[in-house]
Amino acid sequence: MRRAVVIRAFGPPSGFALEEYDPGAPGPGKVRIAIRAAGISYVDVLVAAGLYQLKPPLPFVPGSEFSGMIEAVGEGVDPARLGERVMGSAFGAAIGEACVIPAKLALPIHDAMDFVTASVFRVSYATAYHALVQRARLQVGETVCVLGAGGAVGYAAVEVAKALGAQVIGSASSAEKRALAIKGGSDAVIDSGSQTWREDLKAANGGKPVDVIVDPVGGAATEPAFRSLAWNGRHLVIGFAGGAIPKLPVNLALLKGASLIGVDVRQFGDYERDLSDANVLALLALFAQGKLHPPIARTYPIDDFVAAMEEAQRGVTAGRIVITMAAA
Repeated sequence: MRRAVVIRAFGPPSGFALEEYDPGAPGPGKVRIAIRAAGISYVDVLVAAGLYQLKPPLPFVPGSEFSGMIEAVGEGVDPARLGERVMGSAFGAAIGEACVIPAKLALPIHDAMDFVTASVFRVSYATAYHALVQRARLQVGETVCVLGAGGAVGYAAVEVAKALGAQVIGSASSAEKRALAIKGGSDAVIDSGSQTWREDLKAANGGKPVDVIVDPVGGAATEPAFRSLAWNGRHLVIGFAGGAIPKLPVNLALLKGASLIGVDVRQFGDYERDLSDANVLALLALFAQGKLHPPIARTYPIDDFVAAMEEAQRGVTAGRIVITMAAA
């Protein structure tokens, strides 16, 4: 019998249990995956605590991104996919030893990508790519300021923006995270806790305002960042890792000719599946070219899932946290 973390009541990680879990046989259009590794993020812990905007029905398995091998296919799925190495993204599936998901959500892994790397690749990089390409329509030579540049989406945005030919300024809360942003290709970094943050950002950009803000942080960081935009600037709203959902004086958009743009990669995949899939193929090509390097900070075996989730909840680690299953 396989095992999975099962959440029967929203709350802290210490209240969850690792239980025997059988996801069942895959139905039509679905596959069953033997999971080898699962990424865990701050958002995953928020969902598990019942504090995220989406609340899955109880009970559920936490986590939303993972990698593994297809071990069974349902009706209508090509049997040749059996044994295929894949990465998947689906709410209520990741932190367990097996899951069943729609076959279209299980994408082949690049030959050079291991299971641990694959488990944290799709969501953060697909979010960053969609934000910068479809939503911001980033141009070569523009300047991008990435808030939370040492976090999952932030680091991915640094690497993607550099791969697309932008100048990048990373803003992060610790020396360790700023060093990670530099490693990812940031041309400059600034301290997100600085009392002179706007002046620091302007100085890092040669005295000029910036073209694009990537904002997975929210809270008190959003308004000063929006005020730092150039004419025709774009502020990408991705999430609220800072806790609070900010409010902006809307006259700022008028005065700057600037845009506040929402980025929801989940709904993008629902409404524009073909383009979403094309984005992942483009990202895999960039990975093959050596331009993307998901930073793995630490791995935990599934038996230590509480420690892994608590570390993700603290949000101080530079790099990704991964939970591994047998033979990962």
